[in-house]
Amino acid sequence: MNIAVKTTSQTIAPKLNYDVLIENQADGTVKATLLGLPGCQGLGNTETEAIEKLSQSLQHRLESAKIVTLAIEVPQVVENPWLKIAGKYKDDPQFDEMLEYIEEYRRELD
Repeated sequence: MNIAVKTTSQTIAPKLNYDVLIENQADGTVKATLLGLPGCQGLGNTETEAIEKLSQSLQHRLESAKIVTLAIEVPQVVENPWLKIAGKYKDDPQFDEMLEYIEEYRRELD
């Protein structure tokens, strides 16, 4: 399996879009949580203030980190393990008799 990590140039600052969960708190404040990073939150008196604080929190976190793209090469063909035994009993002279027994047993259960 090949794994490739792509990094961006430090001079290029790509703009990323994040999904944010906005929740009104019981005390009247608003909490903004970055989906996928539940520890990255902002709390404010308004939605705008909560989002601003969340943005500052994320920027602070990314100052000592970086975002990379991880590309994983998936095998083209994944072999179904059941295919190894498919047709195993096709030439068995008792196969049809066994199927009839199974069908009869299932009818008894119904």
